[in-house]
Amino acid sequence: MASERAKQLAAEQKAAAQAEKLRKKTSNDPKDWGRVKQMVETFKVTTEYDKPALPLMLGAFVLVAAIAVVLAIVVGPWYMWAVFGVLFGVLAMMYVLAWRAKIAMYKRFDGQPGSAEVALNQLNKKWVKHPVITVDRYQNVVHRVIGPAGIVLIGEGQPGRVREMLTAEAKRHEAVKYNVPVTQILLGTAANQVPLNKLEGHIKKLPKAIEGTRVTEIAARLKALDGARPRMPIPKGPMPSMKGARSALRGR
Repeated sequence: MASERAKQLAAEQKAAAQAEKLRKKTSNDPKDWGRVKQMVETFKVTTEYDKPALPLMLGAFVLVAAIAVVLAIVVGPWYMWAVFGVLFGVLAMMYVLAWRAKIAMYKRFDGQPGSAEVALNQLNKKWVKHPVITVDRYQNVVHRVIGPAGIVLIGEGQPGRVREMLTAEAKRHEAVKYNVPVTQILLGTAANQVPLNKLEGHIKKLPKAIEGTRVTEIAARLKALDGARPRMPIPKGPMPSMKGARSALRGR
């Protein structure tokens, strides 16, 4: 009887493994994809949204290969430099792909509701990200990050309405900020606004105001403020919560 039970358990485990394999094979979630498929999808979407990507990748490969040819002629042996040329040429192409993938990511999501979250997810672990802390029915959104610069509020949407939302949020945070500066940023391309592709760098360049040990403490204290907010509908547009350039590009 024990043997029958063991066989049944083994059959169930095999069926579960096959079902999981099939799920991953047909999944649209990049986390379920293999490395090769991830790279292929990254390449497809990057070249779709960033036309110079492919010529730059090919140029990088040709440049490295040309250097390898020169070294083969001058130093030799040629077969060793041929192998090095191919390997380092591919590495150069991957470097260019990663660089252009980030550019394509911003092009893809620029102007969509919640797009600031794409840039905020590029911030390192020094920053605590709270996307969409408030949103109105017109899909105007305010995000928050807490890090070395203190509390940073990022608004996106219709400028006039978003400025009002940022001002209101700044007053709420200043009431409980614990001597932490509150900075307001308006996403956009007009004067006194920060474009999506420059948002990450702009936040990182803000003057340091607090030690890293205080970031988690401030984030925990602000939970009470967030808990007191009325629940608002999340915008219907894409709200990308993705880690890294490739992840942002892979979901289609």
